[in-house]
Amino acid sequence: MAENKSEYDIQSEKIESRMSRIKRKIVVMSGKGGVGKTTVTVNLASSLAEMGLKVGVLDTDVHGPNVGKMFGVENESVFSPDGVVMYPVEAKNGVKIMSLAFVIGNPDEAVIWRGAMKMGAIRQFLGDTEWGDLDYLIIDTPPGTGDEQLTVVQSISDLTGAIIVTTPQSVAILDSRRSVTFARRCGVPIIGVIENMSGLKCPGCGTEIPVFGKGGGRNMCLDMNIPFLGAVPMEMDLMEAEDNGKEWIKEASTHPSAEALMAIAEKLEKGDACTTGREMNRKDTPSCSPEACAHCTSDCASRKK
Repeated sequence: MAENKSEYDIQSEKIESRMSRIKRKIVVMSGKGGVGKTTVTVNLASSLAEMGLKVGVLDTDVHGPNVGKMFGVENESVFSPDGVVMYPVEAKNGVKIMSLAFVIGNPDEAVIWRGAMKMGAIRQFLGDTEWGDLDYLIIDTPPGTGDEQLTVVQSISDLTGAIIVTTPQSVAILDSRRSVTFARRCGVPIIGVIENMSGLKCPGCGTEIPVFGKGGGRNMCLDMNIPFLGAVPMEMDLMEAEDNGKEWIKEASTHPSAEALMAIAEKLEKGDACTTGREMNRKDTPSCSPEACAHCTSDCASRKK
């Protein structure tokens, strides 16, 4: 007698099948809004693409989906003619993007959904989007540790790990610590922390101004025994570039923020970040999954077991 599978189980199998063609799946989180998490996501993905890698970005911020605009792609159609499959939109630099913004169309439309609807939308993106073969899928999430983050970590069985974005400001650090706790409790490897908006260079005299303080992200990493991936300085030109959908990493490669993000991308690709995350990141939680390790090139303690 044939087994009657639930719709949830069928969708889970579709997600597993889609994700099996992607080498590394990384969720980007922030405890607090306004720290530049999506800016980091977009430019980290662009940095990896600039290195010749196949990269996708999934925007799971259903209430504020801005990834497409930052890549300079808006008002795009993503559904196949029969409406069964969704195809990601490709940015100029080759990064594949999927976002609710492409589905709702009207940028002024408010998404007034409870948890179950958000969970359903994210799982549909994971299961119905034809990403093809990718080296990286970077998953941008809204601030906090709610339905969106939980849906992602529970739906992807071989999630490579989490990157947490913060500013040096103490209130942002306080909320980022909660993101670390979330990842630990969910058994998600913590790849590391990126300190964004880490100082602003005065355009007149060149003095660095610690707008949100200095070193808060690094100090948190030392205190919580997790990797520090790097600090990204503030730049007014970067803000203008993302508002206009320009390719910051390519067009401003010598700017300090672009150099910092490229250095972090190189850490990820070399396996240095993953190695550090797996050796340091958690106490009393599981090690990386065998599936994640199978796609990793690092020589860390997890792979030696």
